[in-house]
Amino acid sequence: MTPAEMAKLHAACFTTPRPWSADEFATLLTSDTVFALTEPNGFFLGRVVAGEAELLTIAVDPAHRRKGLGVKLVRGFLRDAAARSATEAFLEVAADNAAAIALYQKTGFAESGRRARYYQKPDGSRLDALILSASIA
Repeated sequence: MTPAEMAKLHAACFTTPRPWSADEFATLLTSDTVFALTEPNGFFLGRVVAGEAELLTIAVDPAHRRKGLGVKLVRGFLRDAAARSATEAFLEVAADNAAAIALYQKTGFAESGRRARYYQKPDGSRLDALILSASIA
């Protein structure tokens, strides 16, 4: 999946946080700490720094949700992070994104913190981000 394809899918999936541009994806993918898994209908970007993995973003085509692809991608992130010597993983998710929170909990993540008013919604209001963490076996 090209950066432009990632940006198109990201835009179909997100308004909060704002979708990322093709240039942002291209820049991230040049970093030697960033890794990705792409599927025809979804992808993730992650990174490992100092033994800690961060799930930067994950996107699944809305027409292909609830078919196991999200679980496959999160498990792929954890597997690939472990292969890069990460022992812990974390991510941020909008506090009102119940479907994503359920996915992350299903794959071993639990709430470990909160960033108050972290995301700005399209209407200008602010929304908390939950910080979810998981140990990588």
